[in-house]
Amino acid sequence: MNRFAPRPRGLPPRTSHRVISPAARAILATFGGILLAAAPLARSARGESVLLPPRAEQALAAIYGGNPGKGIVLAQALEREQAGDPLGYLLEAEARWWRIYCSACEIKWGMVDAWKRPKKPGDGAYLALAAKAIQLARARLAKSDSAEMHLYAGMGWALEARLYGLRDNRTKTARSGVAARAEFLQALRLDPQMADAKAGLGLYNYYVDTLSPLIKFLRVFLGIPGGSKEEGIRQMREGMDRGVLLRTDARFYLAKSLRTYDQRYDDALAAAAPLAADYPRNPVFQLLAGNLNAELGRKAPAEDYFRAAVAASGNPAEPDCAKRMRDLAESFLASLR
Repeated sequence: MNRFAPRPRGLPPRTSHRVISPAARAILATFGGILLAAAPLARSARGESVLLPPRAEQALAAIYGGNPGKGIVLAQALEREQAGDPLGYLLEAEARWWRIYCSACEIKWGMVDAWKRPKKPGDGAYLALAAKAIQLARARLAKSDSAEMHLYAGMGWALEARLYGLRDNRTKTARSGVAARAEFLQALRLDPQMADAKAGLGLYNYYVDTLSPLIKFLRVFLGIPGGSKEEGIRQMREGMDRGVLLRTDARFYLAKSLRTYDQRYDDALAAAAPLAADYPRNPVFQLLAGNLNAELGRKAPAEDYFRAAVAASGNPAEPDCAKRMRDLAESFLASLR
């Protein structure tokens, strides 16, 4: 089937549709969007989170810059250097997530995203990293309660939730997502100004509110707390503007959410464009910005972003992702012609 063919029969028109991916229907799939945590060092100048050690900053730069393989190497070095700290394991899982996300991306209804993929052999290693981070955070919390460690535990649960959501495992997604929410709330109880915890909670609040009325009704009986989309947007914006750990991630998922669920393309592009500018070698960000320009009917800038995605898909260390991104960008270009 042509990926740019008219929407399947029965799907509402573009101006009003609520495209719910299997991950979103799993209640908290896009906790897949929640990414990283860092070592509990000194407070940052913003006062809402923690300072990252240099190696962690390098790992983040590699991951968001389109080189998760380098991010994995740096994260594993942190695991060796900081025994008992969740940071390295969270960073390594984050890097592996971007490989998973890239390999699962496809175009549906004119939108590029990782909609769904089956269980694969590499999933075990990813989930083991998330479990290790949760275990280490809990061990530290048993000795001393801290907002940072609750944040890290929430990150671990969120890492689990996004993969289960991508695999459309609704029960496990909901369980992990609710656990993540509880940890973010505990972090905010101890540090009400922690913007990164607000970003994580914002993702929960937004996606729970996108569910159908029937699922919203059933979640009451399943013990799944509700949320507010507008509150979620506000919290994600706060994480995007003032966060340290989740700043880039909050921006990426806010842009995708505003596009997919609200059709607020101008607002989504305002969030996505800085990602494409700051990380020109990451084809995922270039594709998203191009996709949003195409939705707005801006053909020339859309073509520029899609060509940038093709150019960015030349990393020999990530051949599978590079080919996938290049094929998607070329498909978008062909649709514009």
